Amino acid sequence: MNITLVHPAGSNWVHGQTDFTPIANRMAPLGLLSMAAWLRERHHRVHVYDCLAWDRPRPQPAVVRDILDRQPDLVGFSATTSGFLDGYGLAEAIKQQRPEIKTVFGGVHVSAIGAPLLKAFPAIDFLCMGEGEATLAELADGAPPADITGLIWRDDERVVTNPRRPLLPDLDQMPFPAYDLLWGFPRRYHLPLFSYIQRPGATMVTSRGCPYKCSYCDRSVFKQGYRYNSAAYIYAHMRYLRNRFGVRHLNIYDDLFTAHRRRITELCALLGKRPLGVQFNCAVRVGHADDDLLRMLKTAGCLQVSLGIETGDETLMDRHKPGVHLEGVKETIRRIQAHGLRAKGLFMMGLPGETEASIRRTSDFVMSLGLDDMNMSKFTPFHGAPVWQTLQEHGTFREDWRQMNCLNFVFVPRAIASREALDELYNQHVKRFYSSPDWRRKFRRRMWGHRWSLWHVMAHLPGFLAAKRNFEPQEDH
Repeated sequence: MNITLVHPAGSNWVHGQTDFTPIANRMAPLGLLSMAAWLRERHHRVHVYDCLAWDRPRPQPAVVRDILDRQPDLVGFSATTSGFLDGYGLAEAIKQQRPEIKTVFGGVHVSAIGAPLLKAFPAIDFLCMGEGEATLAELADGAPPADITGLIWRDDERVVTNPRRPLLPDLDQMPFPAYDLLWGFPRRYHLPLFSYIQRPGATMVTSRGCPYKCSYCDRSVFKQGYRYNSAAYIYAHMRYLRNRFGVRHLNIYDDLFTAHRRRITELCALLGKRPLGVQFNCAVRVGHADDDLLRMLKTAGCLQVSLGIETGDETLMDRHKPGVHLEGVKETIRRIQAHGLRAKGLFMMGLPGETEASIRRTSDFVMSLGLDDMNMSKFTPFHGAPVWQTLQEHGTFREDWRQMNCLNFVFVPRAIASREALDELYNQHVKRFYSSPDWRRKFRRRMWGHRWSLWHVMAHLPGFLAAKRNFEPQEDH
């Protein structure tokens, strides 16, 4: 079968403002590339169309024309919540011109909502629930829909939800993602600015799932389990990216890279014995970052370690990220930096129960940590997250899928006066961090190492200057 897999552009920035994400941080769509590799192994002809591969959004007719030029029998869409409607618009336009083409949607948004999407969006023929590789392959192979686990489909006017497909037991059986199907990879894809020294960069995922139960995490695809690639597989994957594409820096986007200590020990030993000349960034959790592990990561080529912190308010921490405490965060940051690694804190503003006082406590806590970098996302509730069930009890929520991208406040906690007030608190905090003398001193010391990021900023200066408006209060439209 001839299959085209599409990554919709969606909404990736602040409502009402120009989206400059593609020039600041353009990530390869790893989920689609994994699907493509799986299908290609089974002798299907596969194309990948990444709508974010251009510096400026392309008009829908041009995208549809490009997709139809590939003469697909089936078009698959992997969409986030904010990208779903954009993907559906493409599916509708494809059906209008070529109604015989089958359309299938998958991803976390689809897995969280399920059958109601098929009822509400008639241009979709199938939904893939959970891990989609085997489900989509069986559909492409021509298996009867009734026999395909993990599939939601139409039987005339009736929507049928098949039993959920068991998770793949061994991730080492997966082929490497089909990076070669991306136009311009790796040069057209950019890691977050100032997060790397060497280039080009790429991304990879070495595990699926997380054993913890944070209130805001949607586990609709991988559920509560934790599966991982072996150290030998990860090393081979890194070597493939280095030798095939010249990649010199990797961002590893596991939810919890160090949860299985032995595989990290083995991986670091392999990288020490046979160095690849590749640096990498990864994420850890408090309790999974002891001194020996951090020392091994540094020796193996790790540059930066991210730590999910979310809040500087102990009460909110107990409620939304149980098992993590502020003193443990402080100690973990201290040890990360003591081993010569950069520490990046990941935070979230606007959680249920948030108040102006808790936001100020978080801002003060951030400033006390001496972080090398910080990311503050705007809390966004998702259908499959535990917090979804009680959300309306704790504030006002505007379910606008296009804005549900962690970059807009769609939820306002009860104790906060308005979205505008929340935006202003957010802007104050971001400005406070990046204008602090401590952070600026660190940045100046590293300017030569960040020369490629600085060059990228200068090459796209008008876009970055325009983006400064995003840190001013926005009017509601």
